[in-house]
Amino acid sequence: MELFKNRSSLHGYVMFMFLTTLSKGFACEAPSSPQCFRRKAEATVYTCEWSMNTTQSDMTFELYFNETKFGNIKETFHNVVEEQLIQSRSVMIWVEAHIGNSTCKSPKTSVILQDIVKYEAPQNISASWLKNNLSLSWIATEKYPAVAEVWFRRDEHPTEPWGKRIISTTINNNKDQHQVFVVNLRKSSAYQVQIRHRSTMVKKPLWSAWSQVVVPAELVHEPNVTMTITHFNGTRKVTLTWMPMPVGAAVRNVTSNSSQCICTKTVYHNDHTIYTFVSYSAANISVIARNDVSVSPPAILQVPAEPASDLEACNKTLADEEINRRTCLEWYELQDASPVPKNVITLTGKMGKKKKKEVKKNLKDYIRYLYFEHRCQHGRPQTVKMCFFYQKEGVPLKEPQEVATFDETDISADLSWKAIPLAYQQGFLTHYRLCWVKISSQDEPEACDNIPASETRYHLENLKAGSKYNITLAGVTQVGEGPEATAIINTKPGKPMNVWLSFGLLFVFFLISTTCTVVLKKIKVKIFPPVPKPVITDFIPHQSKTQEILEKKEEVHDELTLLKLYPEGKSVSEEAEDVRVLRDEWDDGTDEDVDHDRSTLEECSDDCSSPGSTDEEQRNSKGEITDLEQVDNELAMLIYKNGLVFDMKTELP
Repeated sequence: MELFKNRSSLHGYVMFMFLTTLSKGFACEAPSSPQCFRRKAEATVYTCEWSMNTTQSDMTFELYFNETKFGNIKETFHNVVEEQLIQSRSVMIWVEAHIGNSTCKSPKTSVILQDIVKYEAPQNISASWLKNNLSLSWIATEKYPAVAEVWFRRDEHPTEPWGKRIISTTINNNKDQHQVFVVNLRKSSAYQVQIRHRSTMVKKPLWSAWSQVVVPAELVHEPNVTMTITHFNGTRKVTLTWMPMPVGAAVRNVTSNSSQCICTKTVYHNDHTIYTFVSYSAANISVIARNDVSVSPPAILQVPAEPASDLEACNKTLADEEINRRTCLEWYELQDASPVPKNVITLTGKMGKKKKKEVKKNLKDYIRYLYFEHRCQHGRPQTVKMCFFYQKEGVPLKEPQEVATFDETDISADLSWKAIPLAYQQGFLTHYRLCWVKISSQDEPEACDNIPASETRYHLENLKAGSKYNITLAGVTQVGEGPEATAIINTKPGKPMNVWLSFGLLFVFFLISTTCTVVLKKIKVKIFPPVPKPVITDFIPHQSKTQEILEKKEEVHDELTLLKLYPEGKSVSEEAEDVRVLRDEWDDGTDEDVDHDRSTLEECSDDCSSPGSTDEEQRNSKGEITDLEQVDNELAMLIYKNGLVFDMKTELP
């Protein structure tokens, strides 16, 4: 027994082995020394805890405070009220374990009970990021600061060593929470965090058990959402799809919120898809991703109202009638051409009578509204009516804007303008009234025309060249006509070139028509030659006084000789020469006829001499008469050619 220096040491060892040995061959492991404490300084109940490695179900325990015993304990803890204990003085505490006939005894510990407090493990831990600092908070056990020990490491690197911080907590009195900040971390990473705490209000506080959480990364960006819209009968299905969030963000869910006035809880979720139903009025949908430590910025998607360009006007709404709880009415105040309303007035069937009266008073006179009537059908909002509405109409307050003239000609001009702003129309425009009158002219009356309200251009015609016209344009509603906008049109002077061009075209037409007439006549003559007609002198009747003269017979004296006179300065030979020239120019196709006529004329010339002429005169003028007769014969040959009749007459000087 050289291991023991004295007898007392040997005696202690023997006693220890005795207490830790079970009879009948069963070994007994002694339980750990008990810890007795309160959960907070003001508590009146002490809790004692110990541990055992055995899992025997029939084991019982006895807890000792000096000579005070608490037996028949089935668990490894026991609660004792303070009235049964000595709190302010030192006491010995230990535990005995009993299995069958065997007993195991823990070491004894001397404690002062009132100096010991052990908090429960941190509960309901919440975390949040403030820049790169991690805020941790949990339910406060006492309304006093405590000391916390925090271990942390990045979740994506589990082999990294733990970082350790011991930090004094602060108390958030509004929420009764302990709070600590772990600085200089990375908010873009997820962290494994372990926390325990202890009291600062007693002399010998005990550390609580550990609590472990995984803190995800902060959601810095809003979800990347795409939207598609599908139209149904008065309803639109909106499908929202977003891209996966970063892994470290550990997104727990994604939620959406709609601004519809009816059937707002029609949201359906899939893994990365949300789809909901909205009416034909405008709606704002916000999509938010959440995890345990942060909320992403919202992704705002605007679903515009259905286009209202082709809507009709209505003069009555359901505002003055009783509506059920599944009906919603909306009035969008339209002050300009923007599709976003300036103000929205909503009336639902769930409102009381007083609230409904207040809503009706908000409707203004002379303001255009886009009116919607919605109903909730089978859990989906449906628009059953949509139109423009005026509570009361008036005349326009302003004239059409930016009236301008362009493309002026000598007889026409174009006119353009911009519509009267909605805020100044004060009613539905039925048409525009356009009038024009020539300046400095009292003869021409003023002319006017009604132009559809949807038009912003007009073409003026039938104006006079080089004139000045005064133009007036005004908008008209059912109530009356508004202010007039004025403009001046100066038509261009007429162009002389146009007159000469007209004459030129007329001349060309006349020339072409004449040429065509001549050509057609020649073609007709070639195909159907005309039948020659004798030349008959027109018979002119005379008065009865001259009738006797005409009835007298012609008397020829024997001594009268008829001679043909020739122009002065021209001999018979020259006349004959002219006849020969004329004959040569005649068509060769008539030579045989001419020869026949010539022979006939020569035979007639001898017989046709004057009966009263003397032989002497005939002899003296034989040469000249022969030439004269030849000329007459030549001329007589030309009386007929190709069906043409020539009346050859010699005028005496």
